Amino acid sequence: MRFTTRPAPPLDNLGDLRAEIDRIDAEMHALLIQRGSIIDRLIAVKRTSASGSAFRPGREASMMRRVAERHRGLLPLDTVEGIWRVIIATFTYVQAPFSVHADISGGDAPMRDSTRFHFGFTVPYRPHPTCLAVIEAVAASRGDLGIFRLDPDGSGATTDAAPWWEGLVGAGRPKVIARLPFIERPTHPAGTPVFVVSNPLDDPAAAQRDWVLHATRVAAWEPEAARALQDLYGEVVARAAGPDGHGLLLAVPGGVSARQLHEALTRAGAAPETLDEIGSHAARFRV
Repeated sequence: MRFTTRPAPPLDNLGDLRAEIDRIDAEMHALLIQRGSIIDRLIAVKRTSASGSAFRPGREASMMRRVAERHRGLLPLDTVEGIWRVIIATFTYVQAPFSVHADISGGDAPMRDSTRFHFGFTVPYRPHPTCLAVIEAVAASRGDLGIFRLDPDGSGATTDAAPWWEGLVGAGRPKVIARLPFIERPTHPAGTPVFVVSNPLDDPAAAQRDWVLHATRVAAWEPEAARALQDLYGEVVARAAGPDGHGLLLAVPGGVSARQLHEALTRAGAAPETLDEIGSHAARFRV
């Protein structure tokens, strides 16, 4: 739907200004009601009310990018982004009710802030003690989401030397569908970087594959392997060192195939014992 603005008439007194604000407020409310009627028709057409198929992470990332690009004026971007996130998440919830499960092993406050900023207060918030508990809660659900913070050193993310990302390996297992916040900036009010996981989307085309994530295990991780990954414009997102080697979560651009990644690491002396795609997300948009 297209939002349009019209030039404000010349106003000379406080009463006229307040009346204009009231008019704008009424129009915004009417537009939200109109948006809701369209969602009601979407539910009838798509029959999404009983599953998590309403999630469109690629579309959401594009919408938030457009919000940031067109924003101007006195109102802080934080406020505009927060309003849009609540609108998007709430209407998604109306289409297909879901909860957000959060790993609070590193503290509840930042995860609660991230959940409430990005999904609003209508969507239920479910805290869990570990990332793996979040993954299992999502796996057992019909359409819930899970979030956990990015932890490059892996601390707090392992149980018996099993990195959390290995809980996403396998057909039918939950997968990463987004990285939040969609709009990154140093002063973001919910700036803790988190991954969002869900059960496999009904429509794979709804995923955004700017960055693809791979779980791997290697016996050794030397500078040559790090350089080989950098040559592919990839990065180590998280790692968990154990007595038998390194568990790594790698991110590479969507145009890099698993075969290319495997061959590059093998040539660099870090032949993967395993290499499994565990999700993807949109490119980070910085302001």
